[in-house]
Amino acid sequence: MLHQLIGLVGALLVLGAYLALQRRWLTLEQRVYHGLNLVGAGLLAWIAATERQVGLTLVEGAWALLSLPGVFRPPRRSP
Repeated sequence: MLHQLIGLVGALLVLGAYLALQRRWLTLEQRVYHGLNLVGAGLLAWIAATERQVGLTLVEGAWALLSLPGVFRPPRRSP
């Protein structure tokens, strides 16, 4: 039951970030977008790993790792 709740939260974070990007509530420049992806994909990767789902662990783990630069990138300065 707890695994399902964690997986649901992870999925909602990733999908919420995508929805916010599509609706232009967030942009690719905002750390919160990348942070939502990092946490959501990290939760999903953890669940997949504990369930020994190798393919899903690879996809979600890569998604989380690819979100890291956006989280730690210094903010752009306006010209």
